Amino acid sequence: MNASLSPRVVLVHGGFVDGSRWQGVYDELTQRGLNVSVVQNPTTSLLADVAATNDVIDSQPGPVVLVGHSYGGVVVTEAGTHDQVAAIVYIAAFAPDKGESVNTLIADPPPGAPVPPILPPTNGFLFLDRDKFAASFAADLPAAQSKFMADSQVPWGVDALTQTVTEPAWRLKPSWYLVASDDHMIPPPAQRAMAERTGATVTEVAASHAVYVSQPRAVADVIEQAVQHLTTN
Repeated sequence: MNASLSPRVVLVHGGFVDGSRWQGVYDELTQRGLNVSVVQNPTTSLLADVAATNDVIDSQPGPVVLVGHSYGGVVVTEAGTHDQVAAIVYIAAFAPDKGESVNTLIADPPPGAPVPPILPPTNGFLFLDRDKFAASFAADLPAAQSKFMADSQVPWGVDALTQTVTEPAWRLKPSWYLVASDDHMIPPPAQRAMAERTGATVTEVAASHAVYVSQPRAVADVIEQAVQHLTTN
């Protein structure tokens, strides 16, 4: 494949955080010679986040491996139908089908599953309880780092949870899924079920929901699998 048209990686963050949390994965991928862009979603609504993602995809000169963490999985599921997107990678992420949203996917949690400590909305936005952030989102990070993440949360718009997917990209494009087996935000059984439904190539690691921060190498390995698949097929 012509180097100028080799797959570009586009990283899409989820709720309560911004794109800077991808830095470890970005560093891993760029050290491997890959071209990487990071989307800064407004996380105000699914439509706005898809628009922001499409803007970044449009700027790429060739095919794209589109990667989403957590709620970012909903964004890449909708945005991944873009003609330049050649593969989808889910990192401990929601992978909805047509007509599904975050709200529908979390409506019936598995028995005994931990409940994310999401506070009641304020002016149309959601936050996690700061005192419970570390245990639910980032249990495998140093205490100082998880505290900073808790205290620097990005408001997550209620519309991002309620707006539904119109055409799931995983029905059209090959997909990969990394399951975080110690996740207390999206239950691992739910992750496995979504991964199976999408027909994804699955990798599983023992990590919290913040796997992309705590284990950037493992995340980069999965993304690189998708890139290599595109370059050899």
